Amino acid sequence: MAAIRWGPLSLLPKPLIILLLLLLLLSAPFFQINGHDFEIEEATIEGVQRAFSDNKLTSRELVDYYLDRIESLNPVLRSVIEVNPDAVAEAERADSERRAADNVSRSSLHGIPVLLKDSIATKDKLNTTAGSYALLGASVPRDAGVVERLRNAGAVILGKASMSEWYNFRSPGIPSGWCARSGQGLNPYVKSGDPCGSSSGSAISVAANMAMVSLGTETDGSLICPGDHNSVVALKPTVGLTSRAGVIPLSPRQDTVGPICRTVSEAAHVLDSIVGYDPRDSAATMAAAKYIPSGGYAQFLNKNGLEGKRLGVVRNPFFTVSSRTPVFEAHLRTLREKGATILDNLEIGNIDTVLNPLLCGEAMVLMAEFKVSLNEYLKELITSPVRSLSNVIIFNQNNPVLERSEELGQDILIAANSTNGIGEKERQAIDTMEKLSREGFEKLMLDNELDAMVTLGSDAATVAAIGGFPAITVPAGYDSDGMPFGMFFGGLKGTEPKLIEIAYAFEQATTIRKPPSFKSFGLSCSM
Repeated sequence: MAAIRWGPLSLLPKPLIILLLLLLLLSAPFFQINGHDFEIEEATIEGVQRAFSDNKLTSRELVDYYLDRIESLNPVLRSVIEVNPDAVAEAERADSERRAADNVSRSSLHGIPVLLKDSIATKDKLNTTAGSYALLGASVPRDAGVVERLRNAGAVILGKASMSEWYNFRSPGIPSGWCARSGQGLNPYVKSGDPCGSSSGSAISVAANMAMVSLGTETDGSLICPGDHNSVVALKPTVGLTSRAGVIPLSPRQDTVGPICRTVSEAAHVLDSIVGYDPRDSAATMAAAKYIPSGGYAQFLNKNGLEGKRLGVVRNPFFTVSSRTPVFEAHLRTLREKGATILDNLEIGNIDTVLNPLLCGEAMVLMAEFKVSLNEYLKELITSPVRSLSNVIIFNQNNPVLERSEELGQDILIAANSTNGIGEKERQAIDTMEKLSREGFEKLMLDNELDAMVTLGSDAATVAAIGGFPAITVPAGYDSDGMPFGMFFGGLKGTEPKLIEIAYAFEQATTIRKPPSFKSFGLSCSM
């Protein structure tokens, strides 16, 4: 395990750390590589692969750049828990492979560093802890299914991103983006802004150019919300499209693994590398395998992807009149100008029930599913300080300083531990959620013959979550204080190709995203 190397900087006062490090970082966005200027900051996968081919850049230089960014910015943003001590060696291996057979067709992720959420297992020197000290030192039996696919594609595992501890499922009093192991992750655009979770570290790191791309997970909002709040693209795949094997579980019924990137293009390339059947997540991945298009997802990166699309705008209750309204209306005009048909002011049936986790039954079912699935995961570990949810609760009680358990509590963990599996009440609640999805979101989509539902912000994430539907958020603007917000596009199961077409065409027509200026940290990127 390689913890972050704080070095002598940790001895300086925090304001001085911020000043020195950000001045250094923000004044030098270019790398001088073999006599060529190649701008790594905000670089895309396609641009990096061209630089590889043109011998303007090596994977080693790319990894070194991100390791330097992490070393410098992480004392402030707290979005990375560990860096991979083998990342440089993995990058050098990718460079050697490219030199040995330059004309071989390779994955678009070959030599690309990928940051993983701290709940995605890696069989290497990195820990997998869901942000908790309770799992520090545990040994996993193998790479998670998505990690195995990344390695097969030649990607470099950069490290583990921080996250909301136990997926924000420990206590309602724990701030979003906080975990015991790395502390409070900060939104890079607005220091006091909500980074959102639970995939907060993945989104913060990509937004702040501490990583090129990352993987997060979602049960309900944990990809879409941090993507929205940190001005990055987050794609929540149809449940089962990506394997959950080797990922610390919350709900096998709702959990999904997806990319968090700066552009839709990168999200499509990452998705291409991680989808597919996995015998260790057999039922879900087999059911979703029929949705994977021949030729992959990158083929749907079409600037004219809005032509002929039918988009349903749902404002209530996700988006009402606010300072964002003029921006939203402008975006709707853009969608129309690019060839989409807009059906405005649509409504989802029983939406108030859908969004209430107590009324729809989601809260009760998640607690039961969490206990059962977590206990199964912990029992499969080769070594571990804890082997059950009960052990986790006891660990927190015995380590009140490490886990801040007396201050922040663990009420949700305790409630989940009191459940007794999936019984009749839980099955009825699952049936209720399925009915709500059929008579709500699915009916909206089918009756109006929609290609996607559209709204502003991340509050619609629950609609996609309880039904296992895909969604994507794309940067859409910034409030007056600099806080980002995104455009949400959601679809029926397996409609990732349409969502990618729509999101990419919207992104290319609006080009909203900009890197953080760090003004709320007392600096300007123009320095």
